[in-house]
Amino acid sequence: MTNVQSTDTASGRVSKSPDAFRTIREVSEELDVPQHVLRFWETKFNQVRPLKRGGGRRYYRPEDVDLLRRIRSLLYADGYTIRGVQKLMRETGGKVPGVAAESEPAKEATAARAGERSDGRTREILSELETLRDMLRGRIPNQ
Repeated sequence: MTNVQSTDTASGRVSKSPDAFRTIREVSEELDVPQHVLRFWETKFNQVRPLKRGGGRRYYRPEDVDLLRRIRSLLYADGYTIRGVQKLMRETGGKVPGVAAESEPAKEATAARAGERSDGRTREILSELETLRDMLRGRIPNQ
């Protein structure tokens, strides 16, 4: 396993190989989560175990980053509580559903299904809002 590095000329940053270990700062920036939150999650989720080197410096494996990404998604996007995610992890044997990377066609199909559901609901809400607007303008008598 080689740690291939390339320089991104636009930002001047060095990009790491996908298999490279990440520091807490890199993971924090990638996930847009403060470093103290990552440390807190380590105390709440035993599955997150970065390597610690001299001085307590943390190095996250790619699978740790994937797990943290899914935990973040469950907490911030899906509305789970920490206890809820812990329970989910207990029920699934320490794994968080969705950590494995989906294939691109699967992602597109999921997005399309979600779009279809939301489009129908969006149309329904829009119709209701238009009716209310017309009622407020006096075009439709109160029902």
